[in-house]
Amino acid sequence: MARRIVVTGGTGFVGRVVCERLFERDAGTAIVVPTRQLPRGNVIRMLPTVELVRCNVHEPQQLAAVFDGADTLIHLVAILHGTAQAFEQVHVALPRKLAAACRAAGVQRVVHVSALGVATDAPSAYLRSKAAGEAVWRDSGLDVTIVRPSVIFGAEDRFTNLFVRLQRLFPVLPLAGADALFQPVWVSDVARAIVASVDRPAPAGGIVEIAGPEVLSLKQIVQHVGRLAGCERPVLPLPEAIGRVQAALMALLPGTPLMSADNLLSMRVPNVASGALPGLAELGLRPATIDILGAHFAR
Repeated sequence: MARRIVVTGGTGFVGRVVCERLFERDAGTAIVVPTRQLPRGNVIRMLPTVELVRCNVHEPQQLAAVFDGADTLIHLVAILHGTAQAFEQVHVALPRKLAAACRAAGVQRVVHVSALGVATDAPSAYLRSKAAGEAVWRDSGLDVTIVRPSVIFGAEDRFTNLFVRLQRLFPVLPLAGADALFQPVWVSDVARAIVASVDRPAPAGGIVEIAGPEVLSLKQIVQHVGRLAGCERPVLPLPEAIGRVQAALMALLPGTPLMSADNLLSMRVPNVASGALPGLAELGLRPATIDILGAHFAR
């Protein structure tokens, strides 16, 4: 029987790669991607088994048609910036609606993408809301695997490309949270882990940690991508108090903030794998290092 997999967030940075890996795994899999607006030039539109469905996923009435005939949900929708209310809506209320839609449609298998460092007593609203979202899925009665990645990098990411652009513009880079620790993981490895999790029963505890092979500080990541792009600049670490002022000023700029005060609070928690939970090795995957971006920046 052919699979029919719903991918919420399928038009995003990670979601597009997930759709590509699903197609590579089995070209007969029907991939349903709900989206408020049909994107222009999106690569997933070129995959013959991807069905883009206009849908507001926050509206339960619209979800019924999306899940009709589906057997699996991959849930990727998340936000990094916003108010406590926005985090609650996206990270907690939306999973409740999706879990209800899954139960109503008979969808039992769910792979939910969360984040490393989540906890109910975490310092940031982002991490606390992600922990609350995980609890929704654990209590849903569905067969759920929770995937917790570290910061995700790739040719189209906003994270490394932003720091490269800033180093090309400025002779010195002031940096809040310079000592924060990450275990950066390649987007293709995250996508392969998600796809591998679809076909495997949820592990004991239901959680898989997805992290790269190196633990690096934010300063080291910035310097490393600068070297790869041929534009490395000195990094000036900022104390957290000054970093909060910097974040507040950034929040006044139009568009998505480069960094928020809540992001700084999140960086108090090391964004690294605990080593006590299953990871990429248990899925049979060997992670790439951030050096893989060298070819991208050399273009």
